[in-house]
Amino acid sequence: MTGPRAGTILEHTSVKSRQTTTIELAKAAMFTSSAVGAGFALAYIPNIELITAIVFAAGAYLGIRWGAIVGAVSMLIFSGANPLGSGFVNPPLIVSQIISMVMVASVGGLLRSWIFSGKWTKLKIAMLGITGGLLTFIYDSLTTLSTPFAFGFENENLLAFYLAGIGFTFLHQLSNMAVFALVLPGLFSRIRQPSGTGS
Repeated sequence: MTGPRAGTILEHTSVKSRQTTTIELAKAAMFTSSAVGAGFALAYIPNIELITAIVFAAGAYLGIRWGAIVGAVSMLIFSGANPLGSGFVNPPLIVSQIISMVMVASVGGLLRSWIFSGKWTKLKIAMLGITGGLLTFIYDSLTTLSTPFAFGFENENLLAFYLAGIGFTFLHQLSNMAVFALVLPGLFSRIRQPSGTGS
């Protein structure tokens, strides 16, 4: 197809694409503000946080690309302005936190078809809880290992430092298992269907 009609169709497609991007950006901003707000609200409560669950939900709802942006920006803002200590003074820590949240969002995006299909059976709820626990364990492992790098520990001391530190994160993993199993299924049931294309 050529001529004015083809030009009109292309222009309409371009406008629609820009509108879609704007809508997805607005949704991503809402998830980001929710994650950061929840982070600050619970900053003084040990082992309890909602950032991981919100970023996972963003990945499932918005898809991997937008979810990853939500995860990276949310953690950059929260860690950088953390009232308990800015992550900017420990670059390996903030980098590991951002990488972890991008991973969390990506897993949410990869599981979106499973999340938004079928009923929430006890098995499905349990599997989501286990997923939350595993993602939190990976996050805790990466952030625990980041500290020795920041302070120049010798390689032979890394394992001892990791084993000593990871034990204190067990309650964090349990709490996120509970959040993923008890909170997210209700949220996903209300959303009903994901946004965009999932790319």
